[in-house]
Amino acid sequence: MKEVSTMVYLALRRNVHYLVRKASSVSRGHQHPVLGSRPSASDFAARGPLGSAVELLGQFYPQDDHSNLSQKVLSRVGRNLHNQQHHPLWLIKERVKEHFYKQYVGRSGTPLFSVYDDFSPVVTTWQNFDSLLIPADHPSRKKGDNYYLNQTHMLRAHTSAHQWDLLHAGLDAFLVVGDVYRRDQIDSQHYPVFHQLEAVRLFSKHELFAGVKDGESLQLFEQSSRSAHKQEAHTMEAMKLVEFDLKQTLTRLVAHLFGDGLDIRWVDCYFPFTHPSFEMEINFHGEWLEVLGCGVMEQQLVDSAGAHDKIGWAFGLGLERLAMILYDIPDIRLFWSEDERFLKQFRLSDINQKVKFQPFSKYPAVINDISFWLPSENYMENDFYDLVRTIGGDMVEKVDLIDKFEHPRTHKISHCYRITYRHMERTLSQREVTDIHQAVQEAAVRLLAVEGRF
Repeated sequence: MKEVSTMVYLALRRNVHYLVRKASSVSRGHQHPVLGSRPSASDFAARGPLGSAVELLGQFYPQDDHSNLSQKVLSRVGRNLHNQQHHPLWLIKERVKEHFYKQYVGRSGTPLFSVYDDFSPVVTTWQNFDSLLIPADHPSRKKGDNYYLNQTHMLRAHTSAHQWDLLHAGLDAFLVVGDVYRRDQIDSQHYPVFHQLEAVRLFSKHELFAGVKDGESLQLFEQSSRSAHKQEAHTMEAMKLVEFDLKQTLTRLVAHLFGDGLDIRWVDCYFPFTHPSFEMEINFHGEWLEVLGCGVMEQQLVDSAGAHDKIGWAFGLGLERLAMILYDIPDIRLFWSEDERFLKQFRLSDINQKVKFQPFSKYPAVINDISFWLPSENYMENDFYDLVRTIGGDMVEKVDLIDKFEHPRTHKISHCYRITYRHMERTLSQREVTDIHQAVQEAAVRLLAVEGRF
């Protein structure tokens, strides 16, 4: 039996006219901008029958039982918010880029780090997973967490998908910025599209040990055993210097972004492509916040890309995460707004100018619950979130699972979700929301094989 996401894929097209008619009957005559706009037929038509192809950025991709893209997500591809001048994500990118250009200069006087911010978000599954040493059975590969065009191509889940190619091309210091895609919960902090900035730096033996006393006698590599503190291929001296350079680089970066005197702590963590690995947390306004992940690059990855004689570090950060902290932006949906009241606040003469988002009137929320019995197998929560996003669009502020219940006799499982509807730019009527909510209920029954309790 094929999993539910494939059933959704096939069924969305069959149910288009019914669902759209139900979801839009109350709102005819309203003309509103993209944010929170009512679903149209095209919103449900991105995914045709198996054997057909989807066109994306001028390329055609044959669809198969891995394909799980919705038109809602596809409509975001190519927007490139990080390259739109004066957008808050562009401001963060430019501030980071300016810092690296000024702080790190090569021998010829040119910037040490190359910057790539226009790579296509379509990558192969090998680029997204295998090149980064992510095992074939790793849970991060699940269809429930990613957007696949087909079995071999997907929308990148991280900018790290370009790491191997750039290393293989001979680069040893670069930044990659771009939009990334993940299926996730619905709330003010999560959106299926967000933006990352990735950095990599490699060192030769001469570069790493330059200025170190007796550095010419030190080595990058040895054959030993792996520990919590280093890889089996690295000497302790080399690993300590790379880790020190990484943490110093990041400490300078956050000081540039947030100001001096910031309290920082490093938390040990795990990534398949770095070891040792760390999360950086900052104390901002009395609260510890995780802002990025980093680590010493796995030597197996570096070697496979052809840089056998070098050792290096990598880090990745979320632009939305930083922008929400720095600019007091309370809801991730705002980054997609075309409302001038939002955009004009970030048209600054100097990218380093301090600015805090000034909220315009927060429109009232309308809250409705939905309860249903789960099918006996193959239910994925992210399928339900994708369905709600597709029908409700950016009018859906968040979805909370507020109750789970197991029937004592039948052992059937029931979920109850609370859906908060709130438009960013106007007041929603109860009738309008009821109509959308009913479309969600009917779609859940038709597409997810749940049994409604409404």
